Amino acid sequence: MDSQPPANESTPSTALSNVGELVPFYSSYLWNRLASLLPTSNSIFLGKISNLYRQTVSRKRSISFPLPLPSDFPSSSTITSNFSADTARIHGVLEEIMADVLSNLHDIQKSLDFWRSRAEGSNARKAYFMIFERGPTAFVNESTKFVSKSLSEDSAMQHLCQSSSSHMTERMRVLVELRSALASFLAQLYVELDKRGEDLVKNPEKSLPSLLAVINGLFSNLEGSFSHLHAERECDSSVDGSYPMPLVFDRLPEVNEEGSQWTDCELTDAINLVHKNLEKLNSYLSVMVGKHRKPRRMTLYWVRYTCGAVGLSVFSIWLLRHSSLMGSSDIENWVHDAKEATMSFFSDHVEQPLLSIRDELFDTFRKRHKGVMETEEVQLTQDSLHRMLRNFCEQATREKVPDNASDQEMLEVVMNRYEKELVHPIHNLLSGELARGLLIQVQKLKLDIETAMLELDQILRANEINFAILAALPAFFLSIVMLTVLRTWLKKDSKAQGRGRIARIHRRLLVVEIEKRIMQYQSYIEQGRDKDAETVFGLLIYSLERLYRVVEKPARATDEWDLVKQDLIELGRPQQQTSYKLTVTQRLVTVYDCLLPSLKRQ
Repeated sequence: MDSQPPANESTPSTALSNVGELVPFYSSYLWNRLASLLPTSNSIFLGKISNLYRQTVSRKRSISFPLPLPSDFPSSSTITSNFSADTARIHGVLEEIMADVLSNLHDIQKSLDFWRSRAEGSNARKAYFMIFERGPTAFVNESTKFVSKSLSEDSAMQHLCQSSSSHMTERMRVLVELRSALASFLAQLYVELDKRGEDLVKNPEKSLPSLLAVINGLFSNLEGSFSHLHAERECDSSVDGSYPMPLVFDRLPEVNEEGSQWTDCELTDAINLVHKNLEKLNSYLSVMVGKHRKPRRMTLYWVRYTCGAVGLSVFSIWLLRHSSLMGSSDIENWVHDAKEATMSFFSDHVEQPLLSIRDELFDTFRKRHKGVMETEEVQLTQDSLHRMLRNFCEQATREKVPDNASDQEMLEVVMNRYEKELVHPIHNLLSGELARGLLIQVQKLKLDIETAMLELDQILRANEINFAILAALPAFFLSIVMLTVLRTWLKKDSKAQGRGRIARIHRRLLVVEIEKRIMQYQSYIEQGRDKDAETVFGLLIYSLERLYRVVEKPARATDEWDLVKQDLIELGRPQQQTSYKLTVTQRLVTVYDCLLPSLKRQ
């Protein structure tokens, strides 16, 4: 009969299971106690700060891409006698709606790009994100889960990767739906403004009420687009906290929607209602996007910042121990030694070499100025040679040499006689004119040497400033490098807004994105998918606004802004032919200098 183990003994697998249960229990208990001492994201204080920050940012939002309205339509800052103040207020409301929607689309798009880049990464990259890039709270929780599952199961890594994929997929799904709803709202508003632009200028009394009624309907449609997000939320959602209350916009009274002529009071109430609905939309999106947005930079790199803070703390403690506050003179000694070493290096490797070069150069120049080879000395040698040639020629030819005879002519006579004397060199050396001819040639050689030295001396004197500049070249190059670094730091070019090669590439990629949106829009229209086409057109307006914003400064610098602006407006017209829009995109990247590739890539 087989013996059974005692009841108080456990198998190894049971022991591992107990350990796997105890580790998360105690770690969760300790972490909850620690987290209770820290302010959470739901605290009243942090909530007030967050709301204040959002309000401050919302006031700074401004639209760049122009509204599809006639040029003579009054803006919010200009009121003419032909238009009422309510018309100008409508323009301000429309600008505010466009600016807020485009800003929210930009926030959503940045988060979408982040989640897609993480979702396309490897399993190791996903696991690293889940543990190390979601903050210290997620680090403790995920580490605890990973350790406990590693002790009890063999698929801990696989479970972590699945959790990461689910985490990213849920956020991408919500962000895509938010983006689609906002893009559709933006497209509908843009198309309505394009249709009603002329009527708003010709007959604003009748067109403004209908426009406000249309905007009210667009808000109602947007409310319906957001309503299903709450119903589709999964029970085991990884999003912290609960969703905000479903978005409910205020609606215009039915009498106002049907009336063709509104009073000033009704127009003012309708405009205020649009403002109120816009504030509700911004508040709702700030919460929804905030729950699904990419982690903040502080959260993503909290490990680096923590290590940096720990290192800085350790360094501060070490520095304090060696400071005079603790009675130590180490820091003063180190500073003194560093100062002496720096001064010694500067003196030995910068100052003394430059001074020695300067002194050597200018001492040499000063000596030359005193007369290493002067013009008077050369003139004396030349006069002596002239007299020697003249005497030789008169004795050799038995004729008087003319006063205007040149040295070259007389030298020819000397050379002819010299050649004859060389026939009997020994005899003529003793009793002829051979020795005298040799001395004349030596005098001529001396004159040539002195003339060359005089010319060389003049060349050196003329290049004195060049030697001085040559000695200053190292300092000059160092200054150029420092000025370049300072200019780059002060200019702070960022991505597509700069003037370098990287900025040009970013702007050209925006044009490529616009071209893809145009082709996708046309494809959806041909397939009868009007809803998808509407969404793509809204994203096209968003892409045009991004390019409009970043290309303005470079285009103004090249005096191309008026033409570029007109082309971008043409790309946003709903009724414009697709073939013409594609022609405009090709013109943007091939004609305008602000969108051309850099010279290195041409």
